[in-house]
Amino acid sequence: MWLLNSSIGRKVVMSVTGVALILFLTFHCCMNVAALFSADAYNWICELLGANWYAVVATLGLAALAVIHIVYAFILTAQNRRARGNERYAVTDTPAKVEWASQNMLVLGIIILIGLLLHLYNFWYNMMFAELLGMEGLAHSPSDGFAWIVETFSNPVFVVLYVIWIVAIWFHLSHGFWSAMQTLGWSGKIWLNRWKLIGLVYVTVLMLCFLVVVLAFAFKCAPSLCCTL
Repeated sequence: MWLLNSSIGRKVVMSVTGVALILFLTFHCCMNVAALFSADAYNWICELLGANWYAVVATLGLAALAVIHIVYAFILTAQNRRARGNERYAVTDTPAKVEWASQNMLVLGIIILIGLLLHLYNFWYNMMFAELLGMEGLAHSPSDGFAWIVETFSNPVFVVLYVIWIVAIWFHLSHGFWSAMQTLGWSGKIWLNRWKLIGLVYVTVLMLCFLVVVLAFAFKCAPSLCCTL
């Protein structure tokens, strides 16, 4: 199958899964922003998702997308290294038109993966997973997502790690967004620069929203916290 056996096919898989993950990040961002204004609204969303069958199915689908994206990233990187052969050891100047993010996508991807594991531990493990297994003795109820946010970002170490994670995602997506459009054939000479601008604005706004949530809870200045303290 050409999607699995050809370089172009693998790039298409990377692009499609990448776009799907960006859409999920958009939903996740909207959900997080709700926590800024209302603890009840955020917990209502958490309860709506929770360990319900449709949320579990969606989570498994999301996990599959993430795994496929990560595996194909390593495959394409290894393929590119083999294609370059000994040339990759040569000392060359960095081309002016090559983005830093483009040259360091694997490193950014590894940072993002480590951040993802941390995020899964802080939230998914204590919420959906805990609810599925009926875990007891947790600091908060699995459905009290707001309390888990407050606890997580009251720890300065987690705040710094999340900020680094968000910055890495920004670099990764600022290149990945327009690169995906190019791979899928949705950009010509005119639209390439447009997609770069659209992607930069979209990703910047998206990551700023995540960053605002982290910092608002870290410095306890979210409107929702004022109502609960």
